[in-house]
Amino acid sequence: MGATVGAHHVEPCHSVAEVHLLILWCGFLGAWLLVAGPLFQARLELREEDFEADRIRASMQEVPPPREVSSWWLLLPPVWWWLRHRRHEEFEEAMLAHISDEDYAAFSSFMNKARGWVLVGLGGLLIAAKETWELVEGNEWPTVVFWLLLALGILAAIAHTALSIRSDRREAVRRQGVRGPVGG
Repeated sequence: MGATVGAHHVEPCHSVAEVHLLILWCGFLGAWLLVAGPLFQARLELREEDFEADRIRASMQEVPPPREVSSWWLLLPPVWWWLRHRRHEEFEEAMLAHISDEDYAAFSSFMNKARGWVLVGLGGLLIAAKETWELVEGNEWPTVVFWLLLALGILAAIAHTALSIRSDRREAVRRQGVRGPVGG
């Protein structure tokens, strides 16, 4: 199994099984970083987006919401869906007519970036699920461990981003206290 180097016989430091296990763990951890990283990055980029959410919300309140589709139409689900879709489109058109071009551009940019990060995050989640399964399978653990690791991975990714938000808020409050009130 070992190699001969000069006059000396060298044994490998690790067995193939140990290296295989190491690779399984690397894939598992790397895949979960591909979930947590995009979630964190999305939060940073979307927070920095020059998006006037308050102005958009105020505009939305000035446009009457779409009329509800009667529940009776659920007896004919395709008709109910079509009516609901149509009313939602009418509401969107009224909103677009009501907001400024600048607000529309900011909103559109925000939504496009958000959709992009959702796709990246979901892709990472699917890879993480695969790598988690391979780790469980490689260690011959019961299937319940897969579901536990999957849930823990999702919670860890969300917690990482939530804790960064909390930390940023604390830092903002601390900086506000050092500088005094805004405009003061």
